[in-house]
Amino acid sequence: MLLALSVLALGVALRQVDRAWFATGRPRTASAGQLLAHQRSRANDTTPALLLIGQWTQIVGWWLLATEGPFGALIAAFGVAVQFRHLQEVSHFAVHGVLARTSRANHALAETFVHHPMALGPARIRRIRHVREHHPNATVTGVDPNLAELEQAGLRPGLRTGRLVLALLHPLTVAGMRTTVRTLRGNLLDHGAVSRVGAVVALLVAAHLTGGWQAVVFGVLVPRLLLYPQLAWFSLFVEHTWFDPAPRSGPPAWTEAGRCLRLYPRNPALALLALGTWLPYGDLYHYAHSAHPGMRWNYLRAFERTLDKPHFLPNGLALGSASVLRRHRNALTRIPSP
Repeated sequence: MLLALSVLALGVALRQVDRAWFATGRPRTASAGQLLAHQRSRANDTTPALLLIGQWTQIVGWWLLATEGPFGALIAAFGVAVQFRHLQEVSHFAVHGVLARTSRANHALAETFVHHPMALGPARIRRIRHVREHHPNATVTGVDPNLAELEQAGLRPGLRTGRLVLALLHPLTVAGMRTTVRTLRGNLLDHGAVSRVGAVVALLVAAHLTGGWQAVVFGVLVPRLLLYPQLAWFSLFVEHTWFDPAPRSGPPAWTEAGRCLRLYPRNPALALLALGTWLPYGDLYHYAHSAHPGMRWNYLRAFERTLDKPHFLPNGLALGSASVLRRHRNALTRIPSP
């Protein structure tokens, strides 16, 4: 137990190097131009690597904890799922080209530390889908690939409340698990099978050497196949007012304010919990990120303070009249069935 906690603490400490480096001299509130100038002055390829090493060091700590009985294994499964979610979000900024200083480093860090071991698709394809297809076309039916994912999961006009709940928990349903497995198989076999399969095998071997079968099952398989996909799905669910955006033209911030939301604006405790688990790094500030995708997560909070409020400020994900789930349901109910 002591070793597991020590390794977890080491991972957290390694991650703070990048955080401290980019926080030095950061203004509390500033324009996009000022923040980007500061971001460029701090850009480097070393602290992002330490950040990613820290994330994997924490995963090793969770693997060690998985051997500490059933409760330890359960906690480890959720802990690794959170780390996988963090890795996905860090690589998201690499895809935008702002994790590290150079394009080569961004690509190499994303592939080596995230896309290969987690069996995600190639970073170059993710960049096309996310940067070129999603960002300019967010919430546009037939064009936005993220909206297409939601529609394929059953979020369509005229759906019933029960179907909406199933859609919210889609990765944990039989259909969702099939989608996860099918996607993993495609990622491994269709895009350079040798290196990608080798990375996954190496991950499983490392988990087994660290914590035996418990680490393999609760430190890799359960998080990657079930828990992490659900956390990522929750994140997708709250990125936009997908089904009732307010179409606008004009400056990016004005346009994005009409199709984005900002979760937990009046609940610092839940906002902090989300930042530490399912909306890490810049994901809680998705509105600010959408308004300026070239900004690193370290500066989104300061940038958000200069922006007008988006058109929806929900109090929660699924509970209450002002929740994201309730708004999606109401929007889909109002849209006539095809």
